[in-house]
Amino acid sequence: MTPGARLQAAAEVLDRIAAGTPAEQALLGWSRGARYAGSKDRAAVRDHVFDVLRRWRSTAAQGGGESGRARLIGLLRQQGVVPESLFTGEGHAPAALSDDEQAAGRAPEGAEARDLPDWIDTLLAESLGDAAGAAAEALRERAPVFLRVNTLRGDLATAQAALAGEGIETRPHPLAAGALEVTAGARRIAQSQAFAEGLVELQDVASQAVVAALPLVPGMRVLDYCAGGGGKALAMAARLQGSKGGEVAAHDADPRRMSDLPARAKRAGARVQAVAKPKGPYDLVLCDVPCSGSGAWRRSPEGKWRLTPERLDELTGVQAGILDIATRLVTPGGLLAYATCSMLAVENAAQIEAFLARHPGWTLEQQRQFVPGDGGDGFFSAQLRRPA
Repeated sequence: MTPGARLQAAAEVLDRIAAGTPAEQALLGWSRGARYAGSKDRAAVRDHVFDVLRRWRSTAAQGGGESGRARLIGLLRQQGVVPESLFTGEGHAPAALSDDEQAAGRAPEGAEARDLPDWIDTLLAESLGDAAGAAAEALRERAPVFLRVNTLRGDLATAQAALAGEGIETRPHPLAAGALEVTAGARRIAQSQAFAEGLVELQDVASQAVVAALPLVPGMRVLDYCAGGGGKALAMAARLQGSKGGEVAAHDADPRRMSDLPARAKRAGARVQAVAKPKGPYDLVLCDVPCSGSGAWRRSPEGKWRLTPERLDELTGVQAGILDIATRLVTPGGLLAYATCSMLAVENAAQIEAFLARHPGWTLEQQRQFVPGDGGDGFFSAQLRRPA
C-alpha cells in the first residue's frame, strides 16, 4: 500500500468508529477485507487511526470537519505535513482537496485543544490542579512501551542483553526497579525469545511502581482481587517467590479475563492460584478496580470519548462496593491496597476518603497519584490498614 492508500483506509475506519463501531472491531473488519495489506500496512493504518483518536477534537477543528477524511487532514497539518502531498486522488490515495477543504480549518481552543470533552476537562483540572494541562497534553501522544524484568528468570542486565540480541533496545526506568523502557524494536517483543521464555512481561512502569510499593514479606498470603489478565499477581509472585516464598491468589468477577493466567504463570515460573471464591483471611488484598481508564487514554484513546457522567457514577459505585467486600478478606492488622489507572479524584482520593468514613478504625498508610509526567500511565494507589 502507498502512504496515500493507508490514509484512505484509515479514513474509512475512522468513519466506522464515529458511527459507533468500537475501534478494535473497526480495524479488524478492515484488515479482514484487505488481504492485500501487509503487516507494515496494517500497523501504519492502526497508527493513523489511534493518532486521530487521541486528538479527536483538535484534528476535526484543524481539518475543518468531523469525517475521517477531515480529521486526517487536520492530523497532517498538526504534524507539519502538507495534506495535498498525500491527498492526490492517484491510485488508492484520497481524492485531492477541494477549494473548500483547503480553506477550512482553524486553531482549536480550550478543552478542544487539549482533546478532552468539556466535562472531563473540568474534572481533570479539579483533580490535578496545575498538573492537569501537562497530563492532558501527554494523553494526546503515543504511550511508551515498558517491560517488567521477571526476577524469577533473570536480572535486569540479563534481560537487556537478551533483548538487545533480538534487536530490542531498552533502558532502565527509575520509577520502578526492574522496569525497562523500550526505545527501539517494540513490535518485536511478542515474538522475542526473552518474552517467550518469561524473562520479561509487558507492564506499564506506573503499574509496576504500584506493586513495588506494596510491603510484601516472605510467607505472606496475598490476593489480587480484580486480577484481569493477572499482571500484578505475577509481579507480586516474582517478589515473594524469589525470596522465601509466599502464596499468591488471583480472582476476577469475570473468570474469562484470567484465561491466559495459567500459561503466563508457567512461562514466568511463578505460582499463582486462580480462585473463583476467595476465602480469607489474606495478609494483603490488592483491588485494582474497574475505572474510567483516564490514566491510560493514550493507549486506549477511545475511552475518553465514550465515557459519560452516568458511566463514571456507575464506576464509582462499583469501586466502593468492591472495597467494602474486600474488607472481609483482610486479616486483622492486614493491608488493603487500592489502585486505579485513573487521574480523576472522584475515583481516587475521594473514594479513599469515603471508605475511611464508612469504616472507622481503618487507617490510610500511604497514597500516591502517578501522572504521565512520571514516565508511565496515570495511576493512583492507596494502602489501607485494617485495625488489629
